[in-house]
Amino acid sequence: MTYSPREFYDDLAADYHRIFRDWDASMSHQAAVLDGLLTRALGPGPHRILDCACGIGTQAIGLARTGHRVVGTDLSPRAATRAAAEAGARGAALPTVAADMRQLPFQPGAFDAVVCADNALPHLLTGHDVATALSGMRRVLRDAGLLLLSVRDYDEDRRTRPAATPPQVSYGSDGRTVTFQLWHWHDDGERYDMEHFQLLPDAGEWEVRVRRTTYWALTRAELTDAVARAGFSSLTWHEPSVSGFYQPLLTARAG
Repeated sequence: MTYSPREFYDDLAADYHRIFRDWDASMSHQAAVLDGLLTRALGPGPHRILDCACGIGTQAIGLARTGHRVVGTDLSPRAATRAAAEAGARGAALPTVAADMRQLPFQPGAFDAVVCADNALPHLLTGHDVATALSGMRRVLRDAGLLLLSVRDYDEDRRTRPAATPPQVSYGSDGRTVTFQLWHWHDDGERYDMEHFQLLPDAGEWEVRVRRTTYWALTRAELTDAVARAGFSSLTWHEPSVSGFYQPLLTARAG
């Protein structure tokens, strides 16, 4: 069974933090990288930021704690609800709403920056849907506002077509969790079905949870072209070895 993206993230929402060895440390680190890019592009904040694929708040909570005025949206109501609760537990304000990134419920020019991280955009499987989402992000940005978009290194993945990701181990009060993925490439060589495995401790045994979804392995050239067509300029890729972020990051200015 392959879930829709909403079903996938609704089911994962309660366990998402287990992907990280230390979720709070990841929040702080990622926020520091993103805040640095925001400051260099837009000047000192606070800025009005939309995280349009906020999940359980990995980027949004850290940015809110940095002092920015952040709003989070996510296709998954369970993830968006958890993001707001986790922010509150850490003393941060993070209003959230369940919304599709292709239909963002905000007025034109409402934000100084839009974040779309964690490989969220490649859940959209057609050029039309990608263009619709990016045009919506442009619409809710003020002129010269900043887009920050992160994806996997699909240039390399399209070349090597990996079958799996290395296992990751996280530690919680209930013990260790092991997370890994199996990838099943489509004949077009561009899209793949992903099986997301988590092995959770269960009274000395392992509970196995498997969730499935599909991605479009968009290359840098494909994304650069789509972002430019959506009305963005000054497109710049920031490699992990330079930025310190865990995925390649694309920044672009509205207009």
